[in-house]
Amino acid sequence: MRYELFVGLRFTRAERRNHFISFISLTSMLGIALGVAALIVVLSVMNGFQKEVRARILGVAAHVQITGLDNQLGDWQAVAKEAAGHPQVAAAAPFVNGQGMLTFGAQVRGVLVRGIAPQLEEKVADIGSHMVAGKLEALAPGRFSIVLGSELARALGAAVGDKLTLIVPQGLVTPAGILPRLKQFTVAGIFEVGMFEYDSGLALIELDDAQKLYGTGDRVSGVRLKLHDLFQSREVARDLIARLRADVYVSDWTRSHANYFRAVQIEKRMMSIILSLIVAVAAFNIVSTLVMAVTDKQSDIAILRTLGASPGGIMQIFMVQGALIGVIGTLIGVAGGVALALNIDVVVPWLEQLLNVKFLSREVYYITDLPSDPQRGDVVAIALVSLALSLLATIYPSWRASRVNPAEALRYE
Repeated sequence: MRYELFVGLRFTRAERRNHFISFISLTSMLGIALGVAALIVVLSVMNGFQKEVRARILGVAAHVQITGLDNQLGDWQAVAKEAAGHPQVAAAAPFVNGQGMLTFGAQVRGVLVRGIAPQLEEKVADIGSHMVAGKLEALAPGRFSIVLGSELARALGAAVGDKLTLIVPQGLVTPAGILPRLKQFTVAGIFEVGMFEYDSGLALIELDDAQKLYGTGDRVSGVRLKLHDLFQSREVARDLIARLRADVYVSDWTRSHANYFRAVQIEKRMMSIILSLIVAVAAFNIVSTLVMAVTDKQSDIAILRTLGASPGGIMQIFMVQGALIGVIGTLIGVAGGVALALNIDVVVPWLEQLLNVKFLSREVYYITDLPSDPQRGDVVAIALVSLALSLLATIYPSWRASRVNPAEALRYE
């Protein structure tokens, strides 16, 4: 063992004449541990929220969507077959999008109407698993059935079996003028995916019924694709643009919801910076600890210098002391943070019961439990930043120790 490491470890373990130095060392270590643990837990919870919301959005939205330039796509079967030939595409389903207005009694609500083929749609989206009443399979050609989002059904006061009137903007030209097209639909089911945008404004009808209602003939609005790996959506969309014909438009979920996910990413980055300041403050407490340690050990430093220790060796001795505080604090913080992040679903209910408070009320939030997704990359990055700050904090005090003059230090000994 090099003498610098040996002496540095002995200085760290030795009984100090000034107990205040030991107290500050312990405080610095606990501060680093607390900051690292807090950073890991917060980023894990933010990752969990992002993953949960993404899953809910993509339960309704497509990974990749192919549409016609005028919102009408002819020969969609050929387009779907060509897209399905890509190795990343797991399933394809056609759809017809249109605006409409639903009326039930005295209630009126504007909606986005989506015509789907239920058997194909279930391979692309997860709406069937979010049905709270009825079944998605109840949508059949010619029955003119409709499936509503839960908030939309609540606003209309409609339930399964009720008959609604759907008004679409494509009107009928008559001698009296253009009259809106109306059709009566029977509520066949209600879904709740946990996203207000969809639960309050989306209505599903059968594909053939939508084509008749909106007068598109055998054309559709586009084709929705599900991928084996949703994070490859941008690359798949780029490949499909080159593969498909020129009169189609290809978009992926990262573009259609870009603003939301960009905001989440910025928020996560800012929270990382803010919480890293906690680690920085604790790490720079090491500066005051080592400055006082250098003052306390001046005579020892002088003796080491007279025995032949170089200024660089003295500097390394005190860097070992500061780095040891940072390493122990970081290890405690990583262990505590990961343990808490993995058990957040147990800790939070216990705190809610202890404090008699509900952090995420079911009446206010759609996500009522704190999701957690600790990622190895985040944990490693946090640990490395903590160790780097701790090591940086040792440089100035260690340099001061290397500048101690042996004659001056031993003058009054």
